[in-house]
Amino acid sequence: MNTVLTKDGTKIYYKDWGKGLPVVFCHGWPLSADAWDAQMIFLAEHGYRVIAHDRRGHGRSSQTWAGNDMDTYADDLSTLIETLGLKDVTLVGHSTGGGEVARYIGRHGSKRIAKAVLISSVPPMMLKTTDNPIGAPIEVFDGIRAAVLGDRAQFYKDFCMPFYGYNKSDAKISQGVRDSFWLQGMMGSIQGQYDCIKAFSETDFRGDLAKFDIPTLVLQGDADQIVPIDIASLRTVKMVKGAKLKVYPGAPHGLCTTLANEVNADLLAFLKS
Repeated sequence: MNTVLTKDGTKIYYKDWGKGLPVVFCHGWPLSADAWDAQMIFLAEHGYRVIAHDRRGHGRSSQTWAGNDMDTYADDLSTLIETLGLKDVTLVGHSTGGGEVARYIGRHGSKRIAKAVLISSVPPMMLKTTDNPIGAPIEVFDGIRAAVLGDRAQFYKDFCMPFYGYNKSDAKISQGVRDSFWLQGMMGSIQGQYDCIKAFSETDFRGDLAKFDIPTLVLQGDADQIVPIDIASLRTVKMVKGAKLKVYPGAPHGLCTTLANEVNADLLAFLKS
């Protein structure tokens, strides 16, 4: 397997397909690089080098006890980019991965980055606090933690329903997509995924977004039941100078799968712009 080694000895698994300008993908919780297959094969066929890694504690990467936080995730991403010698990168992050992209730019800058795409992403900040009153209450995330500890396998079977909008009366449910979500989730470390809940919910990305100085595209569905658009993209686009927002009417959180053709076309157009 392709891996890079971080400074604390963690092995980060990655896929690396195609040739051309590099596009690096950061996946959502609790998934793996496999969540990007539809985008990666499409863009590789259109002349891009596409790379996606499994976040530590997820997928095929090391199941570390420590370092399951946004700063370390961003440093792991930096290690990947620098080890592979990538330049003029387009960073694409979905959900928690969007937080990873934001924190990377906040900590490492944009000298190797040409563009960024945030899809259904957790920035600016998910948790409701005194200075972030629009966020979700801590009880929401405590409930996720309890479910992961109580019966992770069943929780992932249930969680994929709102994730893909499959709990809507008119939804066309793919059992294969549901099975893939469950498999990806169960490949990871329960402890790493547990810690990641705090990372994606409590990290304040507002300072990171203020450091964006590259063309940025923000994509989200207005029927997202996991990361509400009012908490996320509608605020992010106001904090990133020059960012462009596209809203997909009726689309769920997992729109990279359910609306892969539309997302792929928008990514390709942005890459060529």
